Amino acid sequence: MHRRHFLQSSLAATLVAQGLVPRRALAVTSLELGGARLDMVSDGNLVLPFDTTLESLPAEFLADLIGRYGLSTEQMTPPCNHTLLRDGDRTVLFDVGAGFDFMASAGMLPDTLSDMGVAPEDVTHLVLTHAHPDHIWGLLDDFDEPFLPNAQIIMGRAEWEYWMDPTTVDTIGAERQSFAVGAARRLEMIADQVTLIEDGAEVVPGVLAVASHGHTPGHMSYQVQLGGQGVLVTGDAIGNGHVAFERPDFPSASDQDPQMGAATRAALLDRITADNLLVAGFHVEHGGLGRAEKLADGAYRFNPEI
Repeated sequence: MHRRHFLQSSLAATLVAQGLVPRRALAVTSLELGGARLDMVSDGNLVLPFDTTLESLPAEFLADLIGRYGLSTEQMTPPCNHTLLRDGDRTVLFDVGAGFDFMASAGMLPDTLSDMGVAPEDVTHLVLTHAHPDHIWGLLDDFDEPFLPNAQIIMGRAEWEYWMDPTTVDTIGAERQSFAVGAARRLEMIADQVTLIEDGAEVVPGVLAVASHGHTPGHMSYQVQLGGQGVLVTGDAIGNGHVAFERPDFPSASDQDPQMGAATRAALLDRITADNLLVAGFHVEHGGLGRAEKLADGAYRFNPEI
């Protein structure tokens, strides 16, 4: 059963009214199977310069993409869709959002969860795909306390070691140095809640870790089994609902290792279609939940489940 709800926070409404940032309604898409419930819940959206996201694509392909998807050539506003799994006495959140101090258009996850009746204390497990700001800066609240005080925090070992390495800030590049500083500070403050895992680990019953390196050195995706239906929580390994599906082989500037990121996307999309998995996409439009349809010449199409 699929339902689409639109939740609106007072802060989002104020920002829109003042014309400060582009905003969308906080969309939630739900799936119920096998006695469990999976929700795609919104943290808001990012606001990114166009020239840092799509401008490097071949001109003819880019012009066609802009026309078919109605993309702006000035800025991109990708959604931030978190996956929430409730199964028995487990409440599992995948990634924890941008928090209050990264970007004004994001950081709405606490409001979204509250509107759904989920308190921070209710979350039993937080499963992290990677440590970029829009995925982990919400680890701490505005009092610098852990946002999810009762959660076991699960993270890939390679990802943890990369961000906790003191040399990362000097090797990651100037444009991402603040990412490294912010990640290390937050991870250090919640370290006693963290369990480190490897590729293939069953992080909670029915949820398997799937190594998907490239976007970051230790990026991890997760395959969730709901009854007879599998769902792949892709994090940023599949970074949008258009070019990442149509041309997964194109290197992306958003990936720290663009060539590895492209190879990972292709492998994940092959796995998704071969195993008939649903996609839970973090920066994918229409709530982020849908299917990948395999087309000709290595291309795919995202079909939302609405």
